[in-house]
Parts: sequence; structure tokens; C-alpha cells
Amino acid sequence: MIKVEGISKKFKLYHSPADRLREILFRKSYHKDFIALDNISFEVGPGQTLGIIGDNGAGKSTLLKILSGIVIPDSGSITVDGKVTGLLELGTGFNYEMTGIENIYMNGTLLGMTRDEIDRKKQTIIDFSELGEFIYEPIKTYSSGMVMRLAFSIAIHAEPTCFLVDEALSVGDAYFQQKCMRKIQEFRESGGSIVFVSHDMNAVTTLCDYAILLNHGKMVSFGIPRGIIDLYITQICLSSHSGERIVIHNDEKKPEKNHANISTNKIEFGAIRILDCKKQPVTHVYGEDEIIINYSFRCLRDIEEPVFGILIRNRYGVSIFGTNTHLLNQKNNPVMAGKWYDVSVKFRLLLQPDEYLITIAIDNGGRAVNSFEEYLLRLNDIITLRVLQNKNLPVYLGITDLHPSIEIESIPD
Repeated sequence: MIKVEGISKKFKLYHSPADRLREILFRKSYHKDFIALDNISFEVGPGQTLGIIGDNGAGKSTLLKILSGIVIPDSGSITVDGKVTGLLELGTGFNYEMTGIENIYMNGTLLGMTRDEIDRKKQTIIDFSELGEFIYEPIKTYSSGMVMRLAFSIAIHAEPTCFLVDEALSVGDAYFQQKCMRKIQEFRESGGSIVFVSHDMNAVTTLCDYAILLNHGKMVSFGIPRGIIDLYITQICLSSHSGERIVIHNDEKKPEKNHANISTNKIEFGAIRILDCKKQPVTHVYGEDEIIINYSFRCLRDIEEPVFGILIRNRYGVSIFGTNTHLLNQKNNPVMAGKWYDVSVKFRLLLQPDEYLITIAIDNGGRAVNSFEEYLLRLNDIITLRVLQNKNLPVYLGITDLHPSIEIESIPD
């Protein structure tokens, strides 16, 4: 269990090293205060995982360093029931001139393990890391992924009651990342507490029970991961202001009155519907049906380079598929102020029977993946897509049907 009450931390920023010396000699302030954390409070119980998200510089890493005891807060208190182990910045607690074996002993000692304990667990740590003979080489010869393998293997086998994970897991191959995630799940199920910092929103949604959004050292919000992630995406959108084909039809008439309109200061959003291949509204669909997500809108001013996007998430908030006209290299005609437009996103539904949530986005001027000159509208989880089992198709496991074929041939003697 971790209990944090009213933690604050500020750092002194100097224009140059000479200013630091001047401050000592002349007893005059030559620095600016940078507030890294401001009155942060939360609690993580046994078997719970807390995700921390926010922009670079929001205070995420500083918070983990305080929880791990590397940095002392200026005010506030931390109560920890048991031992805390942190997998923070890659390579922390390692001597790059020493071998992997030697670093197991050194890093393990720093994490509170006795030599006898390290002796007992050494082979288990080596086996989990899968470094093989490289364990006898200096880690200055390791790739960043190999360093992460060793760091995680030592940290998780130190048997902490509270495990802190920063962005280190983003380094390395997908196979070992999944192995780490499974180990973290096992740790959580055994009653361990986890504080998890990541820019991978799917990982936060999958692993975490709760999430915190930090912004400039302040806690903006606390709650279930999907809601906090949506708030974070909205924050990004607001700060930016200072085979599927999306077909756009110019439609002069106003949308049907039986749909509630959503209005912002830039866009009025009208009807959204799920249609079958005959363009008839449906309440549910079947696996492998061809469907259309259809909606209407009008802009309150001209938009020169409109971009239209869609995101499909499952009930756990994990992104299943997303695209937009910019990613599809589809250039759209400018949108004129005051006119109603109709947008149709057509695709074949290769998804497991379940409920999925649709997010709609309208932006201006695509620049890169998920980067736009101007974010105009985000409607998160605006409509539910219910997919039923198609009885004419084989049952499969997982999320999507890859339409495999399996061939068996005898091997000649």
C-alpha cells in the first residue's frame, strides 16, 4: 500500500553555473523556482495499479523518484507498507563497465536484497532476462533493450510490495515487453501495488485500475483510466489551438430532427448512425458484415484542409482500429461555413462478437500521425457498435478474424 498526502517539490533553475556560485557568495537570489509537483495526494491499495499520464515535464518522473526515495519532497508525506522497488530511467543503478552478473549483485543490493538472497535468485534472474552468455559481458556492450531486460529481471525478483514503473518498458522487443506485462499482472494478482507511468494509453487502460492526469505539476483529475485518457486527449487538443475510404457528400439540407445536435464554437454536429450495406439504420451487426458509420455536421467558419477520423475501442478502452483521411492520403475539398455535410466511413467488420465504442474526430490540416494544425472536434465513445456472432462463420479466438488456412503435409521418409 502507498499513501501520498500533499506532496510538493520545486527545483532551483539557474541561467548558468556561475549564477549558482554568485548566489552562494553574495546571498542574493539568482535562480527561478520550477514547481515540479504541487500538493499531490493519492492512495494505491494492495492489488491495485495506478497509472500516471501527462505531457513531458508534467511531473511524472519526479513523482516516481520521490516514491522510490531518490528525491526528497519539500512538503507532504508518504506512507509505504513494505518494500518499494522502482524501474525508473533506463540504466539507473548500473555500472556499465561491469558485467551483467556483477550488476545483478550491485543493483540487487541497492534494491535491498542480501547477498544470500541474490545467490539464491541469480539463476532465476538470468533465465528470466534470457540474456544467455551476454550476462558475462560488460553491459556497455548491451543494447538498450538488453539493459531493460536485466533491469526488469532484477527489480521484479527483489520481491517488492510496491513496484514503480517508468517509461523503461517502452524500450526493447515486443516479445519481452509482453513477458514483462504478464509478470506485472502476476505481481498485481498476488497483492502487490503498482504505480505505472506511460505514454502508451492502451497499456494504461489494460493494466490500471485508476489513473491520474498531471499537468505542470498539478493533479488535474483522478478516476477510471478511460475517462482520464479522454480528458488528456482533450487537453492536448485544446493546447494545440494557442483499404477504408471516407466519402464526404455535400448535403444542403439540415440533418434529421430526431437526433440531438452537439455544438462547439467551431462545429455543429448532427446525426450519427450505423448503417448496413443497403444504407439502412441498424441496432446491431454481425461478424464480417459491411457497415457504414455515417454522421453529419456543419462548420461555423471555412475549413481549408479538413481531416475526418474514426477510432474503434473495445469495452475496456483498448484501441482496436483508428484512421483518418490524412493517414489514408485522401485530400478533401475545403468545407464551407454554414453548409451541412455528410460523412460515411465504410468497412468490413472483422471483429469478435462484443460491444465496441466509436469515437469521431474532425480536424484541420494533417501534419503527422495524430498531429494536426488545428483540432476541431473530438466526440469520444459517441455511439456503441454491437457485434453479434455470425452463425455461418467459424468461431475464433482473440479480437479479429485473420481468415487463416491450415495445411498438413506428410514428410517423405
